[in-house]
Amino acid sequence: MEISTIIGLVLGLVAVFVGMILKGAPLISLLTPAAYVIILGGTAATLFIGFPMSEIKKFPKLLKLVFVKQHLVERRDLITMFMEWASITRREGLLALETKVEEIDDDFLRNGMRMIIDGNDQDFVRDVLMEDIAATEERHRAGALLFSQAGMYAPSLGVLGAVVGLIAALTKMENMGELAHAIGAAFIATLLGIFTGYVLWHPISNKLKRLSKKEIELKLMMIEGLLSIQSGVSTIAISQKLSVFLTPSERAQMNEKEAAAGEQKD
Repeated sequence: MEISTIIGLVLGLVAVFVGMILKGAPLISLLTPAAYVIILGGTAATLFIGFPMSEIKKFPKLLKLVFVKQHLVERRDLITMFMEWASITRREGLLALETKVEEIDDDFLRNGMRMIIDGNDQDFVRDVLMEDIAATEERHRAGALLFSQAGMYAPSLGVLGAVVGLIAALTKMENMGELAHAIGAAFIATLLGIFTGYVLWHPISNKLKRLSKKEIELKLMMIEGLLSIQSGVSTIAISQKLSVFLTPSERAQMNEKEAAAGEQKD
């Protein structure tokens, strides 16, 4: 479970509810079915009009991604893995890595390993893997765009909902009590539009972009590691090369771990 998404969602709802209570607005006013129909139904309509069905079908899966923790191999573990493979390659050659291929869970890394074991040219391997990354980035971009567009449309639909509500309110001019209630209900659509747009859809789009960036950086790291193994570089060289993908704190932790391992060997 991606705890940050849950925390953000709960905080957003609490902020609205507590804010309404402090302002003296009755929470029961949120129970305005027409506002939900206009905002949620209208947002869905804009997405169906603006995107092909093949992309709309991915909406539930994309929504799930922001609630389920991303399972990617740790970068430090990846470096350790490449160092082990580099050591095997220098001792026994690339073909010795065939026994390791089926142990790899990541499809991208497994395909890259097969290509270098098959003896493909480095430029060919890099081109194929970079094309794979480009295709992945485009899929991720399209998914994030789905939510960013929803975030753009929802607040505008909130204004539309308010206008519809005010039109209905004008029919109750003879009763000031009903008129006041109708005007209040009219602005619930604006509240829902702004809330869903700026607390849900835009933040979800941003999180999808961040998750994509993290995955792409990991794949770029894999490419450098694979090509380094194919070149026959030493374990120290491959560690130094791939360490640039780590944050300063991760690099420091890895150096401490290597130093501790070295002391145990002594």
